[in-house]
Amino acid sequence: MIPRRRWAYVIPVAVVMYMLAYLDRTNVAVILPYIGDDFPLSAGAKGLASGIFFVGYLVLQIPAAVLAAKWSARKTVLILMVAWAFAAVLCGLVQNETQLYLARLLLGLFEGGVWPAVLILLASWFPQAERARANALWMTCLPISAILMSPLSGFMLDHMSWRWVFVLQGLPPLVWAAVWWFAVADRPARARWISAAEREYLETTLKAEEDAKPAFAKQGCDNRGFAPGRGLRHPDPRKAGYRQALANRQVLLLVGIYFFWITGFYGFSLWLPSVVKTMTGGSATAVGFLSAVPYVLALAGMIACGHWSDRTGNRRLAVTVPLLVAIGGLLLGNLGHWPAAVQLGLLCVVAPGVYMPYGPFWAIPSRVLGIEVVAVAMGLINALGNLGGFAGPYLVGWLTDVTGTAATGFVVLAAFLAVAAGLAFFGLKPVTVEGSAHAPAATRHP
Repeated sequence: MIPRRRWAYVIPVAVVMYMLAYLDRTNVAVILPYIGDDFPLSAGAKGLASGIFFVGYLVLQIPAAVLAAKWSARKTVLILMVAWAFAAVLCGLVQNETQLYLARLLLGLFEGGVWPAVLILLASWFPQAERARANALWMTCLPISAILMSPLSGFMLDHMSWRWVFVLQGLPPLVWAAVWWFAVADRPARARWISAAEREYLETTLKAEEDAKPAFAKQGCDNRGFAPGRGLRHPDPRKAGYRQALANRQVLLLVGIYFFWITGFYGFSLWLPSVVKTMTGGSATAVGFLSAVPYVLALAGMIACGHWSDRTGNRRLAVTVPLLVAIGGLLLGNLGHWPAAVQLGLLCVVAPGVYMPYGPFWAIPSRVLGIEVVAVAMGLINALGNLGGFAGPYLVGWLTDVTGTAATGFVVLAAFLAVAAGLAFFGLKPVTVEGSAHAPAATRHP
């Protein structure tokens, strides 16, 4: 039996690392409703403060992904971790609305490269038969962060100023950076704690999967980099591969799915505490605890969906079905007048729906793209897709100001999720009989 120490070393350290990043990204959702005493913010301004993070988030996506693939994912994440910690602390020192926007923009800039860099790291540690589970387990950092940190943020707001909450929650990444440095290795060959049997299994399996992938670098040019009929040679054949990946139908499809999905996802996640506050009228602690409830179900759903996706190989349904569930919950919750308990129950339906596709979705790029281009593709998908992280919160805030109710914004978010579900179902290849987790890598489909 192949040893599995990689699950105990790589995943937990990465989970805590990104849990802290997600806290510093989303704590603004709990804090903003209580910031008005210092400088009042309209619903649109709150939406902009939440969403402007993702404008900065775009900048380092592809550079950090390429740096992680060509240099070191471990070192890339370490540098970004220290930088985002300082930006998170800066959010607590702002004196006006403009400075708040700038601090959030910088936070997004430094956090932007972490996600693709870690995906590159995981692709070096977990073969395709384990990839959706590994991704899903790492990405449980998102609901875990909400489960633990929403109540913590609420409790802290009841006992200290919002400024201190930003500052104190920005410091832990500086501590965890040391753990990350000593516990994580870029690949099995560099890990001290791995056994020879596990190292050999990973290196052999990952090489076989890489050899079985389509040679994107050869599409449109021959082995030497010549473009047919043109007699021109690229200085580096990999550059042709990058161009082919960026123009590849599957990559563009994944960008579209991710954009429409993330618009709905962050519009829901960043406005959830405000909705709960309106529902309950309770203290910050009560809002924090109630906001955590939907994420408990999201956590369980992510793990279950990742296992099912790896077992069947069916990435398409693992992405589509949860999104349809989320759409139903959003529409039902906002097209009727329900008691607070029913509204909370519907939020508990929507949360798993928008979280469950994470593991299966991010297993697709490394399945269909070679190692020479997957870093660029992942950076592109995450960069352009996360524009939805700006669009969702700002759209909900703007529509709330215009219509006087958040219901309109959430119905529009349901429409965005519907587009994502349609693109996934009709665009991704359906699973075949050979598409189980035990099929050869060359025969499986997304």
